Amino acid sequence: MSSTGEPTARGAVLITGASSGIGRACALHLDALGFTVFAGVRKEADGKTLRTQAPGIRPIIIDVTDADTVLAAVSEVQAACPDGLHGLVNNAGIAVVGPVEALAIEELRRQFDVNVIGQIAVTQAFLPLLRQARGRVVIMGSIFGLLSCPYVGAYAASKFALEALTDSLRVELAPWGIDVSIIEPGRMATSIWDKSLGAMENWRDRDDEVRVLYAGSMTAMLKKASSLARTSASPERVARKVAHALTAKTPKTRYRVGRDVRCWVPARRILPDRFCDWVIRLMLGGGA
Repeated sequence: MSSTGEPTARGAVLITGASSGIGRACALHLDALGFTVFAGVRKEADGKTLRTQAPGIRPIIIDVTDADTVLAAVSEVQAACPDGLHGLVNNAGIAVVGPVEALAIEELRRQFDVNVIGQIAVTQAFLPLLRQARGRVVIMGSIFGLLSCPYVGAYAASKFALEALTDSLRVELAPWGIDVSIIEPGRMATSIWDKSLGAMENWRDRDDEVRVLYAGSMTAMLKKASSLARTSASPERVARKVAHALTAKTPKTRYRVGRDVRCWVPARRILPDRFCDWVIRLMLGGGA
């Protein structure tokens, strides 16, 4: 945003889930590149914190599961950007973890409400502004949209769904010059996984049949996840890929970030399923 309050020459971008992690990194990076950044947050305090780091950022209250806040955000962006919206970064997301057998159906619905339905709702709402500016859509996927493993089945299912939606949107919106890209990060050092590991600790400590059935393998999974976390990539790497998707003459349809996603995903598609299952069981302390 310029000193006059008008959109900058780079254009305006809306980022959902910008209060922390990848969303925050994207907001700060795109602001530094000269974009007008509308940073979607759910709490005013998070918006104020962002502005202390980058005064030009415009926090905007948006909960992707709340239609009223989505419509209010559209009105606010439309009023500030009469020429339309250059980019929409669908980043908001949560991770519900635990054995599929024991997941509460309400939590499973919440996983899809935020990660899938919410992304569709926001995209639908902002498409008129994107079409007006021949803008771009960037969707935040995950390595777990390409493969899954124990205890992240719900989260992975939601990210697999985003892969499918990306492929559909990319072709459907092509007639209006709207490019659609998906970012596929591997392990990232973000709070979403800190929260998820804490939730998994709670699962392991339950005093019921779930603990009896799964405590051993969940303990092994936590140990493995904690060791991998030390080699996680920074959210800033993802932010740079998002910037490329928004600025390149011909953006890539997919951006893979991290050695794990570049190496393990191709291997997983070549190796037999049962061999991969055996490797995972060994990692979790299971037998052959």
